[in-house]
Amino acid sequence: MILEPLRMSMNSDDDADTGVAVKTRAKTKRPPLYKVLLLNDDYTPMEFVVQILERFFGLTHAQAFEIMLTVHKKGVAVVGVFSHEIAETKVTQVMDFARRHQHPLQCTMEKE
Repeated sequence: MILEPLRMSMNSDDDADTGVAVKTRAKTKRPPLYKVLLLNDDYTPMEFVVQILERFFGLTHAQAFEIMLTVHKKGVAVVGVFSHEIAETKVTQVMDFARRHQHPLQCTMEKE
């Protein structure tokens, strides 16, 4: 909680008094962040994964290629960190796009 001094002056005809009042203001917390994870599978083509990373996460081709290799070699990679709503939207977009193109690619999110 942050305390801020609030100066007040009370004037009346027969009495002049100046004092300091303290006003409290609650400090707002930052919303929790969520990691968006891409999971490896044996069927989704590597170039499709690169396309998804470029399209939905705004990565350059080189960045997308590096993350795709991490997913391929380690089985999972963090592709971004976002607020809950944005992470949820990204996961939905990736999953819908993969399904429309008949790929079993999995994308999840977890609290950071």
